[in-house]
Amino acid sequence: MHLSSVSVFSVSSVAKGTMKIYTKTGDAGVTGLFGGDRVPKDAIRIEAYGEVDELNAVIGMVRASQPPADIDRLLVRIQNDLFVVGADLATPLDQVLSRVPRIDTGYAEALEKEIDALDAKLPPLKNFVLPGGTSAAALLHFARTVCRRAERAVVTLARAEKIGPEIIIYLNRLSDLLFVLARYANHRAGSVETNWSGSAEK
Repeated sequence: MHLSSVSVFSVSSVAKGTMKIYTKTGDAGVTGLFGGDRVPKDAIRIEAYGEVDELNAVIGMVRASQPPADIDRLLVRIQNDLFVVGADLATPLDQVLSRVPRIDTGYAEALEKEIDALDAKLPPLKNFVLPGGTSAAALLHFARTVCRRAERAVVTLARAEKIGPEIIIYLNRLSDLLFVLARYANHRAGSVETNWSGSAEK
């Protein structure tokens, strides 16, 4: 069950533990949040966790490129984290639902530890680098840009509605980790990074 995709599965189905693919409850352009509220499908809250859902799918694409096992294990953990982010965003803060987890400080702190450990294995970054390299690295750079977009959508939501304060921090750290992972994937494969030249060649 994809908690961040509550527009696909009815809230009642989640509660009952069933997984009916179509419910017809969204045919009028509205969807349900955890807690029962119905909102338009283009509401900013739906946009925010939809971006997180897309990010999770892109990370799935990275995993499909068969990165090294240590990267894959970390990506699985991140995908699980993103389910929690989606569930958190799909549940207004005034809804106290014991089955819905929330993002806390530990999530970002865990990413910071991974960033520090991976960065210590890489040559110092002295230039901006162009996205690319191995398939895994290029897809990790793509995931990073989608993560930034998700972060922007959540910032927009946070200006309009109350959300958990740690969600934005988590997404910010995750984009940094995805950048470092892209560099690490290239480094592991012996692929040389392409530095930004600073000017267009004529």
